[in-house]
Amino acid sequence: MSTHVLKTDGQVCPFPLVEAKATIAAIPIGDELVIDFDCTQATEAIPQWAADNGYPVTNFDRRGDASWTITVQKA
Repeated sequence: MSTHVLKTDGQVCPFPLVEAKATIAAIPIGDELVIDFDCTQATEAIPQWAADNGYPVTNFDRRGDASWTITVQKA
């Protein structure tokens, strides 16, 4: 299993989610995608997208006043 990092800090929604969808499509099953973002709406949109697609969220942390990191596994 490998870990891939997607840095989307500074991007407005929905671009962190759009990039996450494209990136996870390109990684092997079983790998994890770490998404760093600072778009408030993505705190709901990314976990919802992961749940809707059967991708387990293995980590979700706040990195500061207005930034987060979420790790999604491609299943």
